[in-house]
Amino acid sequence: MLLGVPKEIKTEEYRVAMVPAGVREVVAAGHQVRVEAGAGLGAGISDEAYALAGAQLTDAAGAWEAQMVVKVKEPLPSEYGFFRPGLLLYTYLHLAAQPELTRRLVQDRVQAVAYETIQLPDGSLPLLVPMSEVAGRMAVQAGAHYLERPQGGRGVLLGGVPGVRPGRVTILGAGVVGHAALKMALGLRARVTAIDRSQPRLSYLDDLYGGRVTTLYSLPDTVAAACADSDLVIGAVLVAGAKSPQLVSEDTVRSMEQGTVIVDVAIDQGGCVATMRPTTHSDPVYTMHGVIHYGVANIPGAVSRTSTFALTNATVHYALVLAQGGLAAARLDPALALGVNVAGGCIVHPAVAQAFGEKATPLSQAL
Repeated sequence: MLLGVPKEIKTEEYRVAMVPAGVREVVAAGHQVRVEAGAGLGAGISDEAYALAGAQLTDAAGAWEAQMVVKVKEPLPSEYGFFRPGLLLYTYLHLAAQPELTRRLVQDRVQAVAYETIQLPDGSLPLLVPMSEVAGRMAVQAGAHYLERPQGGRGVLLGGVPGVRPGRVTILGAGVVGHAALKMALGLRARVTAIDRSQPRLSYLDDLYGGRVTTLYSLPDTVAAACADSDLVIGAVLVAGAKSPQLVSEDTVRSMEQGTVIVDVAIDQGGCVATMRPTTHSDPVYTMHGVIHYGVANIPGAVSRTSTFALTNATVHYALVLAQGGLAAARLDPALALGVNVAGGCIVHPAVAQAFGEKATPLSQAL
């Protein structure tokens, strides 16, 4: 199969979908790879490195002409013209928050496989984990930065100093993003509260950290009270394939102290904070009700080299599976089958279909 790796065009997205080592592995398996010239420069990877790995350098059109296109982020409207029946698209999609993109993928009969919904039998999301780890860590870094007074924040040092209490961090969701943020916040010696609806998960965190983390079951009143008592709130809620549940109301935001910070990592799935909207790395924050809102939808793109290598480590396996067997390979792999969001002009993933008030088409019928 011919695989294409176009350059990412989302604002300040510096990652690339495949590193030279990944190209080399795909070529060794008997496939061809086209990489758009300059695609890896944002991650510090030269065109020469791709050529040496066996890739053919091309322009954007050449990359999109491939049978399977491998990307990092969802296609933007200027790329919709490359869609065509039978194109196999393998990337992060977050379709529940992207109605126009979903409509075009269905209309143009694209076979769309989303990294974020490939799910193993134990419920884990192997292709989402590496970027979630990055985003969770960076959420705390960003929050700590915007708490500084010159940035408009309260002037709070998360770790405090002897004789002064540390900053208060509330993390909504204790999955991969939330746990990564928790570890980072604890490393800075902040006072951390983790909120989740999974009692076993809360028990695990309580045992793991020996009571150094306050764990709370997620109820509306609990969330509101915790946010009002925080310097930094991190939204880390994920329901695979679906829009994020909105946990923080506008009234709750109003109740928070002036200069506190909210970082909503769930913004690419619609966000879990009522007052949050997507922002960019070049214009990452805005203030509403005196609270600083950080809603960058591609947080890991800022550390593009680390993120690119971590992403390829996770995605190359299924890239090879799809290159070998096409979308039909999903029939034999339940985890990959859950990654199929759109096929045959139909929405296949149940959570995506539900987001648009539709009934999902079984994969066997869509293929």
